[in-house]
Amino acid sequence: MANQFRRTRESVREIVKLIEEGYRMAITHGNGPQVGNALLRVELARGRAPILPLGICVADTEGGMGYMIEQSLQNGLRAAGIDLEVVTVVTQVIVDPADPLFDKYTKFIGQFYSKEEIEQLAVENGWTVKEDAGRGWRRVVPSPKPLSIINSNAVQKLVNDGTVVIAAGGGGIPVYVEKDGRLEGVDAVVDKDLASAVLARDIGAEELIILTDVDKVALNYGKQDQVWLDEVTADAAHEYLHEEHFPYGSMGPKVKAAINFIGWGGKKVIITSIAKVGEAIKGKAGTMILPG
Repeated sequence: MANQFRRTRESVREIVKLIEEGYRMAITHGNGPQVGNALLRVELARGRAPILPLGICVADTEGGMGYMIEQSLQNGLRAAGIDLEVVTVVTQVIVDPADPLFDKYTKFIGQFYSKEEIEQLAVENGWTVKEDAGRGWRRVVPSPKPLSIINSNAVQKLVNDGTVVIAAGGGGIPVYVEKDGRLEGVDAVVDKDLASAVLARDIGAEELIILTDVDKVALNYGKQDQVWLDEVTADAAHEYLHEEHFPYGSMGPKVKAAINFIGWGGKKVIITSIAKVGEAIKGKAGTMILPG
């Protein structure tokens, strides 16, 4: 936890610089390792404490990670002499229970097990399990398409008032609407990049900045004929995505999120690393995706 706090404090330095540039923003984040640890604690407590559903684990990590980002950013803003409020919104994301993606178990979650161990757990808990790239067996869950953000009006009002908002952490908590209007959670996870694009659309954001481990998007990444992309239209990015330049497990969802956001009327998407984001907003680094 101390290491995660340290890395969070390092990351928000660049965000403070963006705020100094005049950006009003909502911040999203991933939660893959953290929700995996939350699930591990649930599994270790089996028979001694109530089993927590996946949605509660996502909510827990939204709150816990939101707290770390919130406090780190508050301290960074204070040190820079900036008087702004920072709040975390535990966010629900609407999905369609009839989404065909519910029939495709694609998202690995939780710990690795031997085949013998996980077969018993699958029977006890009704899990669907798959082998993960030869490293062991894991639980898999659906990843439905995010449709809208339940809390978007509140987030938009806060951002418009100058508050920095942390929302849709880990893709948010997937819920669907019953016929009588009630909300119900569902045992699935939402891709954080796709949810971020939906949040950006729903709050009327002009730009979407996606931060990742690399400075730019590349064609043929890691190969001898690798080509870095400085600027590309959403139409061209769609063609590259169709040609499978961007794998599902890495850059694919980020590029798809960018294409979606531009298609919904967004003006610009930047994909870059946290270290390069200051240069990227000035057009000196990163990959910029623009309307065709």
